[in-house]
Amino acid sequence: MAYETLQIERREKVALVTLNRPPYNPLNPKLYRELLRACEELERDRGVKVVVFTGAGKAFSTGLDVKEVEGKSSVEMREIVDLARLAYCGVEGLSRPTIAAINGMALGGGLELALCCDFRFASEEATFGQPEINLGITPGGGGTQRLPRLIGPSKAKELLFTGETIGAQRALELGLVDRAFPSGELMEQTMAFAQKMAQKPLVALQALKTAVERGLEMSLDAALVFEGECFLIAYTSEDGREGLRAFTERRKPDFKDR
Repeated sequence: MAYETLQIERREKVALVTLNRPPYNPLNPKLYRELLRACEELERDRGVKVVVFTGAGKAFSTGLDVKEVEGKSSVEMREIVDLARLAYCGVEGLSRPTIAAINGMALGGGLELALCCDFRFASEEATFGQPEINLGITPGGGGTQRLPRLIGPSKAKELLFTGETIGAQRALELGLVDRAFPSGELMEQTMAFAQKMAQKPLVALQALKTAVERGLEMSLDAALVFEGECFLIAYTSEDGREGLRAFTERRKPDFKDR
């Protein structure tokens, strides 16, 4: 399926999705639509077990394309905000593990996109921020909600209220990113981690992600019951049976992702 604002490359069982509006990959309605379509396509593809998102050129993404939205009415902007939310939720809702490989600036909507991923790996030269306040506006793609949930309300408010940009080391200290690498090593290290996960059985990967994500929205008692249901899904899968059988037979399991 052809895309204008994205490139999708499959490397064995890992899909690499590259935002392709270089050098800064600003976000616009076409990109949001294509991002949502790409997520739907990848979700149907059982040959894909991990999805990596990155940016072409100098940035992951510098956020909303201001030139395209300046002067629009509130009704017009409502449509764009709703579209962005659908696209971001499409990324967040992927049943496979996702990694944001942040190769440069991740600002505004670009950072909001990275927040939708399970992991954020960054180049040591990458920068991060929610600078919307400097334009007299606020984040509209999840920054005020996902950022506090990730790094805590006070630290999130500091970034949101000041609009300041921080480097990769500070982002690492805050827990905003999980790992930082020299720029020349970012994709190699990210893809190695992705391929490591891609060797695991798909049903169990999906059950794990669902258990964690949905469990966080429940009380502990309800979440523990839900965890048991996820366990049973993995246990009764073909791969669950094969994994336990291989263990007792002292051999390497032959997983089929079923």
